[in-house]
Amino acid sequence: MSEPADYTPRDWAAHPPYLTPEYKSTRLRAPKQRLLPLPQTLSELTGPLFGHDDMQPGDDDLTHVAGATAEAVGERIVVSGRVLDEAGRPVPNTLVEVWQCNAAGRYNHERDQHDAPLDPNFQGTGRCVTDEQGNYSYVSIRPGAYPWPNHQNAWRPPHIHLSLFGPSFLTRLVTQMYFQGDPLLPLDPIFNGVPAASRDLLVARYDHELTRPDFALGWRFDIVLRGRDATPMEN
Repeated sequence: MSEPADYTPRDWAAHPPYLTPEYKSTRLRAPKQRLLPLPQTLSELTGPLFGHDDMQPGDDDLTHVAGATAEAVGERIVVSGRVLDEAGRPVPNTLVEVWQCNAAGRYNHERDQHDAPLDPNFQGTGRCVTDEQGNYSYVSIRPGAYPWPNHQNAWRPPHIHLSLFGPSFLTRLVTQMYFQGDPLLPLDPIFNGVPAASRDLLVARYDHELTRPDFALGWRFDIVLRGRDATPMEN
């Protein structure tokens, strides 16, 4: 019988704090008092599940929209990685949802009135499920940078939002993925709100092995759910 892996608790110091003064929105929404943990009941721990039955053909390809006559505009990318636990073991059957802006830096959302064109062939959302080895993959376009009213001449670096669902609704984790070499990263208060030692864990790396010839560049982004190497999550 093999030895059990050492338990590594979540390192809360690796995650962004509730209050980052340079990120203006946190000044209003950060809690003013100590949070109280709410115990989970059996119904919450065994509640509605997500999995392969929730996937539809094409959900993992954001470059095509059902009924559209053309493909999304922009630089095609393939994003792949593994979802792992604190011991480096794969986490299978995890629903990974993604959402992002288009190549011009605009979200397909009524609240986004950024002066940039919408792409009728890009909806900006997709999902996939990890296999037995914890692998996930989806095809998209590289998102554009966009301005936001946090401070003078503020621009958000290109990024993709990811949501991971475990065995119930209450086991959802949310994070953001950035791109290696982006010059806007040192200027972004959201990215820099993450403790310095953990920021690199949010940056996807170019991977030539994932790149599909004559089709799309490949980017690798592994997600570790807890432990010392845990991917920073939005609290």
